[in-house]
Order: sequence, then structure tokens, then C-alpha cells
Amino acid sequence: MERGRRPTIDEERLKGLLDGINAFGRNPQTGGFDRPGFSDADLAARRWLAERMRTEGLAVAWDAAGNVFGRLGSAETPSVMLGSHSDTVPDGGAFDGALGVAVALECALAIRDAGIALRHPLEVVATSEEEGRFGGMLGSQAMVGAIDPAWLAQAADAEGLLLRDAMAAQGFDPARLPEAGRAPGSVKAFLELHIEQGPVLERRGARIGIADSVSGVVHWGVSLRGTANHSGTTPMDMRADAFAGLAEAAAAIPDLIEVFGTADSRVTIGKVELHPNFPHTIPGRADFSLIVRDSDAAVMQALCDAFRRSLERVSLARRLTLEIVERSRLLPVALDPGLVRLLLEEAEALGLDPLSLPSGAGHDAQTMQALCPSGLVFVPSRKGISHAPEEWTDWPAVLDGARLMLRAAERLAA
Repeated sequence: MERGRRPTIDEERLKGLLDGINAFGRNPQTGGFDRPGFSDADLAARRWLAERMRTEGLAVAWDAAGNVFGRLGSAETPSVMLGSHSDTVPDGGAFDGALGVAVALECALAIRDAGIALRHPLEVVATSEEEGRFGGMLGSQAMVGAIDPAWLAQAADAEGLLLRDAMAAQGFDPARLPEAGRAPGSVKAFLELHIEQGPVLERRGARIGIADSVSGVVHWGVSLRGTANHSGTTPMDMRADAFAGLAEAAAAIPDLIEVFGTADSRVTIGKVELHPNFPHTIPGRADFSLIVRDSDAAVMQALCDAFRRSLERVSLARRLTLEIVERSRLLPVALDPGLVRLLLEEAEALGLDPLSLPSGAGHDAQTMQALCPSGLVFVPSRKGISHAPEEWTDWPAVLDGARLMLRAAERLAA
């Protein structure tokens, strides 16, 4: 790498990039952001990003999965890819995903401004549908060639909208998803900056985190079906109450984790729908999501098996029928040890006293590890809050993360 001056982060430009992405999908009532994958707001934000990269002189490209790229440097050698996602959960925060995209672009622009000639091009990416509206992490999974056609045929969001229909509505042909696959060796390394989305860094007083692994995630859709009936006339011992079954299954979670899980285990019943959902009617049906996470694949499977047995026992005891559909499964991943060392070294050089830790949340870095060495940098989240309008990372912490990403990108592109 031929050096001009040492690249530096332009703080105001970085703020402008983050604000530019967050100009789309803001909910004025809550202060949160609504950019679910393949929504109008999601695509508008990525089109804005593509135009900004084009204006800055980067070579812009879209792939069949809706990932948008901006390349700085020649396409003749493997790239160093930097980025994250720009979609959000419903009423999400301003930092989750968007910050990593903004930092990636700022790093590329800082290196450009410093006049550094790159041996490996920098490739900024905003991945599509990382938040799992349709299950999985579509953009990065497409890049590594991990799209299962059977899954694609039935993938739908919580409202029943099929992924293939959502893609088609935005001008993408799901049949062309295999074209998004990147050739082995085409990416030298992938680096992602993300908010921690947890309390560990703040609790430990750590300025920066380096993830060494990412937990796996199993997403189930569960349906318990009983009998809807009058709440005043049906004796308690004659009910087939779907909500009572759900409540019993949920109450068993701590005990099952204690027996079959670890300190890294996380089990969540999230979205719940009751039918008919009326005060004077016994619920005849309960539909809910069940998310199981752990950093060990065997433990994660043991938890899944235990919860299946628990649900079967509850269903039998309460005269309910049970249906479980596995919507997606991402296995735990150990991130590249060489990149972990590089990030720790550069963080130490910046005086950041980094903390190495596992990631309990899924990220594109875990998927990209199947294609190339991948690294994940965490900046602290205030009170550990994420996926909510109150999500916040203090700006000095943002700059710490951005400077670490810049040094790592510069070193990898040499």
C-alpha cells in the first residue's frame, strides 16, 4: 500500500451518512424506524445510499438479493468488504445495522481522501433483509450461496406475505438469487461494526468489544389448537384452552435452560396471536414464535428437543393439538481467529482496552465466515437496549469503533 497521509474519520460526514440512512422509515409517533426488509422505506434508504456512493466516486452495483455495493479500487484482486445491514425491525432504533453501513462508507471515504493506493479494493456493502422478516439473513446468505430453494418457496413474514412476492414487488426476481453468490476467493475479509445490543460492554466499562463467536439461532412457528368456548359456562376441567397451554410452556423455560442449556442460552417467545382474542371467549388457538439461541450447536439442539417434548406434554395434558414449523436455522459460528487477533491488536494500539466476547445476536459476519475470514466489532449500547426507539450509543463510542474499523481496513487492504 502506498501511503499518503494517515486516514482519519470525518466526524461530521459520518453523522451525515447515518442521518441520511435514517431519513427513511422514521415513525414520528415513537421516534423509532420502520424499514423492514423489502419494504418501500428499506429500498428507498438503499437507493439513497447507492446514489451517495456513486456521487463519492465509488463503483456501485446491486446483486439479485438486493445487496448494494460501493467499490473503491480495482476489481482485479479480492476485496476487503466492510458493512452491515440497513433494514430494521418494526419500530427499531437508529443504530442497529445503519451505523455499521455508515461507518463502512466513512472508512472507504477516509482512505480515499488520504490518497492511499490499495492493493485490495474496499467494498462497502449494505446487506438486504438481515433482520429476518422472512427468516434468516437473506443478503449475506445469498452471497455465500446458502439459500435453500425449499425454504425460499415457503418463506413468509408474520403476516403471511411470501418473500418471493415481496421481492417481486420491489423489482427483484427470486429465481435469480443464486446469481448473488460470490466466488470463493473473491473476498479477502469481511468486517462488520455493530452496536452490541446487550449490556456487557457498558457493565464492564469496556470501550470496545471484539466478537470471537456468534450464537446460532433456531426460529420456530408454534401453533396450539384447542376449543374456543364461552368463558362463563365452560367448567375449568373441561376446557381446551390454547392460551393456558402457551402460558405453561412459557413458564417452563427457565427450568429447561437450567437442565439443558448454558449461560449463553437464550429462549424467547416473541410474537403471540390468540384466536378469537375476545374477553369472554376461551382462546381456541395460540400462535407464537419460539427463538432458541446458543453458542454451541449441540446445546442448541438439546434445547430444541427439550422444548418440543415440553410442548408435546402440555398439549396432551390440555387436550390441544400441536404444530411446529421450523422457519429458519443458523448454526453457531466461530469467527476467524486471525481477524480477532488483528482487531484486538489495533484496538490496543488505539488505547481502547478491548473486551473479547461472544455475540448473542445474529449478524451478517457469522454468515460471511463461510465465504471468507470475518470479524465483528461491537460498540456499547446504553442500558443494553436495542430493537427499540430508545436504542442509543454515545458518539465517543461510535468514533472509537469507526477508528478501529479504519485501522483494520487499512491494514487488510495493504
